Amino acid sequence: MNQYYSKQLFVNDIIAAFIVTALLIPQSIAYAMLAGLPPQVGLFSSILPIVVYSLFGSSTTLSVGPVAIISLMTASAIGSVSENVDVGYAEASIVLALLSGLFLVLFGLFRLGLIINFISKPVVSGFITASSLIIVAKQIDHFSAFDISSFNSTLALGVTCLTILLLNKQFGTQIFSRLMPAGIANLISKAVPFFLVVLASCMSFFFDLEAIGVAVVGYIPQGLPSISFAEVDVSIVEKLALPALMICLIGYVESVSIAQTLGAKKRETIIPNRELIGLGASNIASGLSGGMPVTGGFSRSAVNFEAGAATKLSNLYVALGVALAALFLTPYIYYLPKVVLASLIIVAVIGLMEFVVFKRTWLYSKSDFLAVAATVVITLTSGVEAGVISGVIISLCLHLYRTSKPHIAEVGLLEGTEHFRNVKRFDVTTCPRVLSVRQDESLFFANAEMLQAYVLNELYKRDQIAHVIIQCSAVNEVDYSALTMLENLNNKLFEQGVLLHLSEVKGPVDDKLATAGFYDRLTGNKYLSQYDAFEALKR
Repeated sequence: MNQYYSKQLFVNDIIAAFIVTALLIPQSIAYAMLAGLPPQVGLFSSILPIVVYSLFGSSTTLSVGPVAIISLMTASAIGSVSENVDVGYAEASIVLALLSGLFLVLFGLFRLGLIINFISKPVVSGFITASSLIIVAKQIDHFSAFDISSFNSTLALGVTCLTILLLNKQFGTQIFSRLMPAGIANLISKAVPFFLVVLASCMSFFFDLEAIGVAVVGYIPQGLPSISFAEVDVSIVEKLALPALMICLIGYVESVSIAQTLGAKKRETIIPNRELIGLGASNIASGLSGGMPVTGGFSRSAVNFEAGAATKLSNLYVALGVALAALFLTPYIYYLPKVVLASLIIVAVIGLMEFVVFKRTWLYSKSDFLAVAATVVITLTSGVEAGVISGVIISLCLHLYRTSKPHIAEVGLLEGTEHFRNVKRFDVTTCPRVLSVRQDESLFFANAEMLQAYVLNELYKRDQIAHVIIQCSAVNEVDYSALTMLENLNNKLFEQGVLLHLSEVKGPVDDKLATAGFYDRLTGNKYLSQYDAFEALKR
């Protein structure tokens, strides 16, 4: 933390804020329209939420606001509820933001920041890829909105903008670096979408493109958002609660991933529980100011980082810039062609697609591949909400599946050392009278019986066994079901003249077993190390 705010820090923050603001204004409008909301909702969602996140969040570079995936989920949620309840899109969006914020704050207060670990990376990649495909498909409609005899002006403008943006994304920095220093070239490349928006708006104004069939953004009310505490219908809350939960989960995963990636580059610690509260407060602020659900955006945050943002004040300057735009620039945004916004969205979400995950998971883990494929198919066929729910369920099922089939190995002494390794992988020393078993997973209800079955199966195959040692070096937890299994195994072995021993039991596990009185009934002994146990029992 800097002890004072120097002139250089101020300059760095202002430059970063200017570039991020230039990117954020058209993005906010585009994502609001993607969600089926008026364009000013996007601007409102990019003012107060940024300020609030700066106060409560832990990242200095994360830029909070509307993002493509959350906008798509918002469109799906408010579209569904509006069909069944007499409520406007804007009102439903506000309720969705408030509920999302409330869930996130509650998660933060109960210190549930580790929920990010329960949604697997392959499933998130599959969901985001499928959602990106849906978004691209929706935006393509803007490229042929109006036909004029033999020439489609909208299509021509859209293809031109899309081509420029794609070429800039791929080669922009390389081209500009031939004319200027690499750092400046990179920033200029990031600012190309802003210059394209300005150029397209000027062309639309001077050549009256609206008159020849090119759809434009249209009228946007001037002014700042007002804080309101309107009464909310309980029936709307009930219908939006589940979508809000899904939105806050995906938003949190996306935001924390971005914050941690950028934080690592700045040697900055990101605190998950604080992020929950920061994002939650931002969403509540968005709802109170007439906005929509928000989270950390990858492109804006990356630009903020690369532009040299030094402190959280850069985000406050961004909020000021968007507020000034809402006050004074909306009459000029009127002429911005919608197809240009569609091009911005398409290029933004293309960067989120991870088709390579199919190949990598197929080669590495067939179960992960099935999870990715199932998430993509469900999202494409049943919608984003079903995709999120299925993704969470698949992640939890994968976790249970893997932990219910733990790696269990018979181990032996590596000659000349005190280390024990898998007898199938190493040339090790064993003793016919001693069965040494290591389970590489905690013991709990889903896998406890597998360990018992393994030990008994080996016992039935070898009449010489007189001692069984369970090496607990990888066991971090033993639940009640596993405790019951150990007690049953202890009794079954004793009935056959075999003693059960434990080695390398970790402190917390040891305390729980002692409290439960397990050691009082253990037929064998507890050893500090597997080597001590083997040496004592092989004789």
